[in-house]
Amino acid sequence: MVTEHTAASTRMRAIVQTRYGDAGDLHLDRIDVPEPDVDEVLVRVHAAGLDRGTWHLMTGKPYVMRIAGMGFRGPKDRVPGRDLAGVVEAVGSAVTKFAIGDEVYGIGRGTFAEHAVAPEDKLAHKPARLSFEQAAVVPISAGTALQALTDQGRLEAGQSVLVIGASGGVGSYAVQIAKALGAEVTGVAGTEKLDLVRSLGADHVIDYTHADFADGTRHYDLILDIAGNPGLSRLRRALTPTGTVVLVGGEHGGNLTGGMNRSLRALLLTPFIGQRFAMYVAKERASDLERLAGFLEDGTVVPSLGHTFPLDRVPKAMRLLDSGRVRGKVAVITT
Repeated sequence: MVTEHTAASTRMRAIVQTRYGDAGDLHLDRIDVPEPDVDEVLVRVHAAGLDRGTWHLMTGKPYVMRIAGMGFRGPKDRVPGRDLAGVVEAVGSAVTKFAIGDEVYGIGRGTFAEHAVAPEDKLAHKPARLSFEQAAVVPISAGTALQALTDQGRLEAGQSVLVIGASGGVGSYAVQIAKALGAEVTGVAGTEKLDLVRSLGADHVIDYTHADFADGTRHYDLILDIAGNPGLSRLRRALTPTGTVVLVGGEHGGNLTGGMNRSLRALLLTPFIGQRFAMYVAKERASDLERLAGFLEDGTVVPSLGHTFPLDRVPKAMRLLDSGRVRGKVAVITT
């Protein structure tokens, strides 16, 4: 049961996918506007964000994701997209935090569309100083960075942090959040993206095409490996004797299990060494969005929005994401 609906139509434009594949399998269609459950909110989506998880859900790789409930032969949710920012149009009967007309941001289902539903506990009020496009690229990537630094990384003020993959979606937030939490931050990126990493507030930058972060010059209390390709022994060489590595990315482990094998090896190694490996495990929660909103409102953290695309250009946006040429984040404007 929901409250009175404010949507003018029961149909909407949406990007639809009926089988796993590449960006060519995404197409624009007109479908029914979804109805929120009792604990859900219907959002008129103004903008949606892209992230690597969206790409994995599009391709169905690594295959272990299909066994984990994403849909074995095809995607369980035919409209892709998870990040969103927009305006509440209807609320379920059990929803208490939001009302029709509220501007919100967070994590929903099928956000590459004009409307999407989201659980109440995965939404927060949109920071007033952010545009919808900026807010839409925050939830998953910034939430990942925050949790990797604090939950798994146990970051303390004054520690030294190395962010491998500092110019990407998660990395651009990790640099800023680590600085906000009082760390000394070094960012690793390619030559053409070093200026971006510096602008994010990194104290030091390393150009991976010309230098090795594990050359013994510096040792770090915490390493966030977002790139997902350095060997475990190389990561250990860059750590302090009691330092921690949080494995966030895993794009190089093959189609079957992705980076899971590497993560499992790291976890099995940890009990026998003084250093610690931790695997990032996502927790989608409104409390993180509310904490991030504080950083965003005071300008401590600024979304690094590199590219925007209209809804009908989502296939092009996904190809750009897959190319590795993205600086910061990509938003889809749905209005």
